[in-house]
Amino acid sequence: MCSIHFNHSLAAMNGNELMAHSLSLEQKTAFAFVGMLLIFLGLLIIRCFRILLDPYSSMPSSTWADGVEGLEKGTFEYALA
Repeated sequence: MCSIHFNHSLAAMNGNELMAHSLSLEQKTAFAFVGMLLIFLGLLIIRCFRILLDPYSSMPSSTWADGVEGLEKGTFEYALA
């Protein structure tokens, strides 16, 4: 009749063959580092899109001349002399 054959390659392997297919410590470290970099890149992309959608919310409300007392704006050259 009809015979169905299943090829379970993991079931046929012994312990030594399974160890040969697992990741080394260096590979696990590299995958973890790449994963952290991808998460960091994702966060930066989200932040950039927020700045593009609302650029004025990230700008400070004060300017460089707000704390200047006794001097008019643009008279910095006279203060040096």
